[in-house]
Amino acid sequence: MQILRCPAQLHLLEKTLRNCLPTTLPVLGTVMTVARGNPAAHEVLVDSWPNFGIVLTRLRPEEHKDPRDHYTNQLAVFYRDKGALRALLGGTEAVVQARAFQILGMQEGLDEAVQEVASAKGLQVE
Repeated sequence: MQILRCPAQLHLLEKTLRNCLPTTLPVLGTVMTVARGNPAAHEVLVDSWPNFGIVLTRLRPEEHKDPRDHYTNQLAVFYRDKGALRALLGGTEAVVQARAFQILGMQEGLDEAVQEVASAKGLQVE
């Protein structure tokens, strides 16, 4: 996963996400916040640039105070490809499965993909 920090990249991503509303809503707000100074200490990650398959927003890892706090460890996701979502959940360092977290997304199939990956790893999903 690649962290987007360049204002030009963030603005291009924002424009792209606006074209896919309402399913991009969970990540669009964070992308806009990060592009405008990032007072909330979030980061925007993509699997590749500029042809991304998935966008993930999260609080910067150094800002995590309690690994059991799933409200602080909140992730928002928008994906174009379910395979990219499964790869993100199954084997990247972007989602630290040793801490509690919650995933926000508005796309059909998100819940099923999370359940599949969790079952394969023997993790509990609430």
